[in-house]
Amino acid sequence: MATKIDSYKKIAEFGKQLLYDASLDKALLLIADQARDLVEADRCTIFMYDKEADMLWTKIADGIGKIAISTTSGIAGDTFTKRKAQVVNDPYSDKRFLTSIDKKSGYETKNMITVPIFDSQRVVIGLFQLLNKNEGDFLDDDLRVLTFFANYISGTLELSFLIKDD
Repeated sequence: MATKIDSYKKIAEFGKQLLYDASLDKALLLIADQARDLVEADRCTIFMYDKEADMLWTKIADGIGKIAISTTSGIAGDTFTKRKAQVVNDPYSDKRFLTSIDKKSGYETKNMITVPIFDSQRVVIGLFQLLNKNEGDFLDDDLRVLTFFANYISGTLELSFLIKDD
């Protein structure tokens, strides 16, 4: 298991790589891969917020097509609404968990961690949802590392959105 210092070093190296490509699609793929690696998870979904529709949609979702949910649905919606990261190590016993997504994809979620991504004005622009830690449950250390990572990459995402909107 990687130490916290090792995780932060990985994030710093990742930042150098991210600077070379400003396209949103490529940045999101790199971000998802890095997030998965940082906490040793099987899958990473990145939900982005669509303000006009008041929906969360996936640009990156391992193993499944596009997912769109309301900002009040599921654990992801709860993370968005509360603006607070969450660890859920037994999602099937959590009434907020959207079992329909597992049924549709054929994937079994054993545990998850969700972390909001804020812009420079502290508005939630999206969130990470990592599924199934490779060994054991997600821990508070995983939450801290992903929260740091979300803050680290938020400027890149915000800049990508601004460039896209021009």
